[in-house]
Amino acid sequence: MNGIPVLAFAAYSGTGKTTLVEKLVRSLKAQGLRVAVIKHDGHDFEIDHEGKDSWRFAQAGADITVIASSGKMALVEQRPLSLPQIAALIHDVDLILVEGYKQEPLTQIGICRKATGKGFTADLSRYIAVVTDTDTEVPDIPRFGFDDIQELTEFIMKNMDDFTHFNEQGRAKMVDVGSKPPTRRTAVAGARVFVSHETFDLIRSGGMKKGDVLTVAQIAGVMGAKRTPDLIPMCHPVQISGIDLSLSLDEARCCVEIQATVSCDGRTGVEMEALTAASTAALTVYDMCKAVQKDILISDIRLLEKTGGIHGDFHREERQA
Repeated sequence: MNGIPVLAFAAYSGTGKTTLVEKLVRSLKAQGLRVAVIKHDGHDFEIDHEGKDSWRFAQAGADITVIASSGKMALVEQRPLSLPQIAALIHDVDLILVEGYKQEPLTQIGICRKATGKGFTADLSRYIAVVTDTDTEVPDIPRFGFDDIQELTEFIMKNMDDFTHFNEQGRAKMVDVGSKPPTRRTAVAGARVFVSHETFDLIRSGGMKKGDVLTVAQIAGVMGAKRTPDLIPMCHPVQISGIDLSLSLDEARCCVEIQATVSCDGRTGVEMEALTAASTAALTVYDMCKAVQKDILISDIRLLEKTGGIHGDFHREERQA
């Protein structure tokens, strides 16, 4: 979207999105930024007034009407446009804030207000941060209150370079990380594959016809980590310095416990490589065992921890089952 950072705010109606965005615009402007705002209206709207010249032109069939003065201009187009098309019309700003468009592949901040009686519009993993006055546990991402405008402004300005995956034509692009300094980065991801007691015993005894399930899955996980940029469109190729897969049998849960550790010295993290390694290993366990069990469950694919990068370290607190 013209290479301009784009940040969306997602919430149910009545949560206070507009008020929050309004305060943020004032705060960001005070920091010297030029800011654009795009608001999605779920209903039709009308900005022309009957009898005015622009209204008369539209009634006559004009597809586009432009009104311009010495201080401002407005363009009204009589057709729906996609969000990338709308954003492509915006130039000469430092940041685009979007209210709504929850389903678009944009970087999002989730908003939830206790008084509405509703939660967030998506799982918390969808957001880079949340704004809420609820007691909802938010262990993995920054949390702000509705009055934390200065703190939220600082967070946005610090992370603006990560807010867009669109180019000048509104098409997906890979974010340029060339200006970031290389740092040591690690990521650990996990997954679980739940099987029947019969399948579990076959894995443990090496009785699967396709061979040693854990060894093959371990190799597959290493291969998956190395092929991550081929599978995830916006994932950067990185020079991986280490990949370690461990697979263990948890008899109490009747599952295969998978943990993948990936490391590099680079400008971007290896979370996706670790998650892909864990996922590929889990899928391989399924493939090795599907002849004896079709209802195998792959579950709990998750990032366990990461280190390095401007966003700091992360460690997931695992609850005991």
